[in-house]
Amino acid sequence: MPSIKSIIRIVLFVIFGAFLHYTLPQHDVVRINSTEIIRQDLSGWNKVFYANGDSGSAEQTTRDLRLINTVRKNTLFFGFYKTGGEETMVYRNEDTGWIWPPYFKFDSSDLQAEASDNISQAANPRWVVITHYGWRNRYISIYPNAISIRPVDSPDVRIIPWFNIFFFVFLIIAFLMVRAMWRQFVERTVDPALTSAGNRWDEVEAEYAEKKSRLRRFFSRK
Repeated sequence: MPSIKSIIRIVLFVIFGAFLHYTLPQHDVVRINSTEIIRQDLSGWNKVFYANGDSGSAEQTTRDLRLINTVRKNTLFFGFYKTGGEETMVYRNEDTGWIWPPYFKFDSSDLQAEASDNISQAANPRWVVITHYGWRNRYISIYPNAISIRPVDSPDVRIIPWFNIFFFVFLIIAFLMVRAMWRQFVERTVDPALTSAGNRWDEVEAEYAEKKSRLRRFFSRK
């Protein structure tokens, strides 16, 4: 039984960690080499990873998808850099609207124009920081969604993920507060109720034993 509980906890921890990794903002230092618009089919395999269509547009199973093609440097995962050369990375550029995740992005067209304005070649690179969420998977054709673009002077710029830091601090504090409240609830409500129920059960057993003893003495006299 303890092993089953441990497995369940590990599975829940992995699911929660994957959810946070997908949802929380990440920052990549990249060089934009092109932008394009493709026609994307949204199937049952990948539709869940896409936001709604642009605000004011009807949702369809096939729609135009804005892409930002880049060469990526120094990727930041949960505050830790993954270095080791350049690699290509493609980002999608979609409105999130009012749905989850709550980035409230309504300016995909403006962001696409900003990305086009920052296109550069390897001989004369212009580096930008793309803030995004989501994953890249070539097999089911999903892309991280770009949220913002900010020019920087160097690919080695140091980015501090303040939002993620504050979020995890808040998460830890909230967890400790809920844990303390639960312990107080158990101590003040659950434990007295269980103790009372146990005492009442002992009293019932004692009364039953006393009545049983009386009956035995009564029949023994006969």
